[in-house]
Amino acid sequence: MCCLSKENIKSVTTDADVLRSEIRDKSVIVIDVRREEDYKKNHIPTSVNMPLANLLSDDSPERVVKLVSNLGIDDETSVVVYDDTFGALASRVAWTLEYLGHNDVSLLDMTFGQWNSLGLETDSKTPIIESKNHSLKLRPEIMATADYLEKAKEKDDVILLDNRERLNFLEQHIPKAMNIPYRSLGTSERILRPKDDMKRLFENRGISPDSEIITYCGSVGTLSGLAYYALKSVNHSNLKLYVRSFKEWKNLKKPIDKQENAHYWDLSAE
Repeated sequence: MCCLSKENIKSVTTDADVLRSEIRDKSVIVIDVRREEDYKKNHIPTSVNMPLANLLSDDSPERVVKLVSNLGIDDETSVVVYDDTFGALASRVAWTLEYLGHNDVSLLDMTFGQWNSLGLETDSKTPIIESKNHSLKLRPEIMATADYLEKAKEKDDVILLDNRERLNFLEQHIPKAMNIPYRSLGTSERILRPKDDMKRLFENRGISPDSEIITYCGSVGTLSGLAYYALKSVNHSNLKLYVRSFKEWKNLKKPIDKQENAHYWDLSAE
């Protein structure tokens, strides 16, 4: 079963020059997912604020589609999302838009701090937003539940990817998971590695583009959301995010493994 059709895969990231041009053309809605107090101090011009904490306080599809509509986003709106946390928070919001059925969404390829340090334009004005109507066309094929994961992880063509820090993985993880810590996905300048580097990273870990890949992290799907987009950036198309992640898995008393005889002083991703 394929989840993200090749023809529908658009660029996962948008660079600063392209975004500045789109802002001038008024052809994009930019979402800042930082806290409201940080947004009010300074943000990318014209951007609207949707703090991740606000979204996660009730991320039912019906509520989120109202939030999105109130930000002036309809089905055809081009959306770029950014944060100041190496792309993980932005990834979770972007994935949520995809889950609602929104196709034209990408991540700014740098954090707000990096944007600022380059001396690019910022603003403190809150834009006037005209609400629009966004439809609800859920894409359950990109989300994994605990029950789905429990069955799927037994299949040979399914890869379960844990994106937490190495030490957390060594101490406890979902059986059959492999670990690629989120910090290995980006660079000091960009939230995601260049495409060729990213391909090598996954190839070196034996992750085939033909496999179904389910990503998870500690609790709400932020770190694993970044991995979802890292995989998508190199055209892996059969992807799912286990949104509730290890916290739910553990609370449900599902089976847990730990790395026996682990060399805890070696915390690399191999």
